[in-house]
Amino acid sequence: MDLRMLRKIKGYIMLFLSTLAAIIGVVLLFAILYKVIMAGIDGLSLNLFTKDEAPAFLHETGGLRHAFVGQLILTAIASLIGIPIGILGGIYLSEYAYNSKIGRFLSSLADVSISIPTIIIGTFIYAILVRPLGHFNGWAGAVALSVILIPIVMRTTEESLKLIPWQLRESALALGTPVYKVIKDIVIKSALTGIFTGVSLAVARIAGETAPLLFTSFSKNTLSFNMNEPVASLTVSIFTYASSAFESWITLAWAAALVITVFILITNIILKQIMKRRSY
Repeated sequence: MDLRMLRKIKGYIMLFLSTLAAIIGVVLLFAILYKVIMAGIDGLSLNLFTKDEAPAFLHETGGLRHAFVGQLILTAIASLIGIPIGILGGIYLSEYAYNSKIGRFLSSLADVSISIPTIIIGTFIYAILVRPLGHFNGWAGAVALSVILIPIVMRTTEESLKLIPWQLRESALALGTPVYKVIKDIVIKSALTGIFTGVSLAVARIAGETAPLLFTSFSKNTLSFNMNEPVASLTVSIFTYASSAFESWITLAWAAALVITVFILITNIILKQIMKRRSY
């Protein structure tokens, strides 16, 4: 068997394995979506979004308004903290620390941070922002989510910027353009779609986190905007309700899981369409 034939066989094998993995992934994804839709559609009602938690033993129809609002607040504050830091860090790694020891160290550190279990991050934030204060609080939850967000945004920004040819930078610099303008007006604009996609995926990641919030913002069964005290979150409420013995709470947990899944899915589709139109 000659070398060309051997390469073809290897190529066909890898193509088959890649296709099989893609099919398995898609099938599992649709199986999860089907289960969430079928189990959660019964719990959808206006009360889910307009009422707070009701004690199950009173047989009242409660809702998760407090959890939806709390989740939005925590995710928004975490995004405001983490996205700028992550993008600026990615710009530094790609444009200023490219191929340097400090750049390689920070990139490796970001990769390690991404793979750290989020419950470890939750316990770390608990040690520095919860225990010294003596009580759970919303700020600690937002900071924990931002710590998860930063390395993801940093690495996706770095990789998106590295895809821009260096010849483009050199051409602009040869014309006398300052470095910061080259980065701001040429490199970042060219990589904006990739950066935006990475940011949206990172936000979707933290929007579904539960473990770090159990150690930081904890939970609350009423609507609250005070970040200095425990704040309700949708993911923690889903965990609490799903593990309860009350059928009404379990139904609400499935309904909340359906809402957050559909919300993240629709948000990502809309953002991708916006960025696709901007790229034309």
